[in-house]
Amino acid sequence: MTTLHHHRTGLATRGVASKRPANAEIAAWAGLQVVLLGVLECSVGLGAAGWLLGIAYAVANQALLGGAVQRSARGALGPADRVTSARGLLVGGVTALVADGGATAVIVPLAAVALALDFVDGRVARRTGTASAMGARFDMEVDAFLILVLSAHVALSLGPWVLVVGVLRYAFVVASWGFDRLTGALPPSYARKVVAAVQGIALVVAASGLVPHVGVLVGLALASLLWSFGRDVVWLCRNAPAPAEGMGDV
Repeated sequence: MTTLHHHRTGLATRGVASKRPANAEIAAWAGLQVVLLGVLECSVGLGAAGWLLGIAYAVANQALLGGAVQRSARGALGPADRVTSARGLLVGGVTALVADGGATAVIVPLAAVALALDFVDGRVARRTGTASAMGARFDMEVDAFLILVLSAHVALSLGPWVLVVGVLRYAFVVASWGFDRLTGALPPSYARKVVAAVQGIALVVAASGLVPHVGVLVGLALASLLWSFGRDVVWLCRNAPAPAEGMGDV
């Protein structure tokens, strides 16, 4: 009995110890986010709103990512997760700048690099054999939040309808809370990936102001997004298994 108790205690201690490096690394990424905010303060200036939202982003990102890592089988960040974390830093910078309502000359390159790195983390995960559901979800959440922030920035010049680009994914998540079929797993789709990538590119181009008729560009991007979400909703309604009767009483 004593030996078994010590064995279990040892396993628990090793489990806690193995998670400490991951917690420390995630905290370090949050610290780097604050450093980036400081760099932006010194270079282009950052007001109270930028600092507040930038810090809030860093804290929320640390909490959510820390919880996801703790629940994952690996219990640590992989190489691709670190690339995504670097993208997350840039997204935090974009968020702070957008909250301040200016510095488009900095917002555009930061967002462009963050979007470009989206093509890197997936390849790193595949080449290192470290692809995971947690990493894929982390990548998706960083993408979704960047699109939301960029849509808010572009909406200032094109109108509030642009916010639909950023809000649609979150509206889908909220709708799934009341409609179980929307929580089903979708089949892989290359078209879905292309449409998602187009949103970020269109918003960055629109924010840059370097091309004419950006309203048409963003409108076409939004149309493709509505088509993609509509197709997925129809597929889920037709193919996802219905919830078992009586599950609401469990």
